[in-house]
This record gives sequence, structure tokens and C-alpha cells, in this order.
Amino acid sequence: MIGATTLINAVASEVLAAGFFDQVNGMEPKGAPPDTGLTAAVWVATLAPAPSSGLASTSMLFTMSVRLYTSMLAEPQDMIDPQLMAAVDVLMAAYTGKFTLGGLIRKIDLMGEHSEGLRGEAGYVEIDKKMYRVFTITVPMIVNDVYTQVA
Repeated sequence: MIGATTLINAVASEVLAAGFFDQVNGMEPKGAPPDTGLTAAVWVATLAPAPSSGLASTSMLFTMSVRLYTSMLAEPQDMIDPQLMAAVDVLMAAYTGKFTLGGLIRKIDLMGEHSEGLRGEAGYVEIDKKMYRVFTITVPMIVNDVYTQVA
């Protein structure tokens, strides 16, 4: 089995350890995050067989999203992106440095062997009629031998 709870917790623990966030959610928020500070959310994005699977078992590409939120109207406004990028930088370093999440997975697919690789994208999201500046990190993981193949 994929062990989703363990993997979600491992990815989220890096967010908590970063120390930048006033709130860390284990799901995409259903309501508006606080108007001040940084909020993070972690959720499952995709699951698919990894092409590097063997003949007896299927390894899986398990992808998670880590989104950072801050109010688009936070002051000073010219510090919104630098503040977001400071947190992104710490998280990218953590996911790169903890390549196997302590042995839970084969690897984070950093360079995109089976995915688009570890990456991030900035943007804006409206929640409850409030605009947020966001940065979404995509964390693709290869998990070995998840399912047994039977002929």
C-alpha cells in the first residue's frame, strides 16, 4: 500500500520545521486563510504507476502539492514575494536534501525522471472574495513496490 498518511505527514513536517508559517493545513483550504502572515497547505495531487516498476510489483509516482498563501494586500507589498520566496527556498532545500524522506520513498523525483520534477509556480488565488498571493510547490515522489502484480 502507498502509506499516504505517512507520506503526507513527512512532506508536511518539512513545512512545519521551516518555521515561517502561522498555520499549516493538511488539506487545501475551504475558507480564507488569515489576512496576515504566511499559511501553508499540503494535499495529494496525483497517483500513477512509475515506468521504472519491475515485473513483480508496481512502484508509484505519488505527487503532493504544498501551497503557500499570503494576502495580496499585505504590507509592505514589495515584501510579499521576498517573504514567500524565503519560505520556498527553505522548503526546496529540504525536499532536495531529504531526497528519500528518511527512507520512506525511493526518491523525490527532483530532475523529472518520471514527472515534471520538483518545481514551483507563483500565482494568485481568490478564496472567500479575498485575493491571495500563492506559491505552489509540486513534490513528486517515487514509492517502491507499492502493489504486487499477479499474472
